Amino acid sequence: MPATINLPRTKVLPKTERPKLHKVILVNDDFTPRDFVVTVLKAEFSLNADQAYRVMITAHRRGVCVVAVFPKDVAETKATRATDAGRAKGYPLMFTTEPEE
Repeated sequence: MPATINLPRTKVLPKTERPKLHKVILVNDDFTPRDFVVTVLKAEFSLNADQAYRVMITAHRRGVCVVAVFPKDVAETKATRATDAGRAKGYPLMFTTEPEE
């Protein structure tokens, strides 16, 4: 009778993809006060005062500025909450999201 050879079994793990990242973008408007934009950036995106000011000024000068990059659901939630903060005060403040390249 031939001897049986037991080979070690290997487990094949499914390859998990990283979640697609999305950019949160601040869109400039000429009505929302700068101080309010900085306050929202600090509160919603945990930026310090200097970072928030630089993001706000970049959006003011270029029309838009990427605030941060997150997984899709986090990016959409933060963009919505930041936009809603402006709406609650009657400002047209707007944050959008788009997939990162």
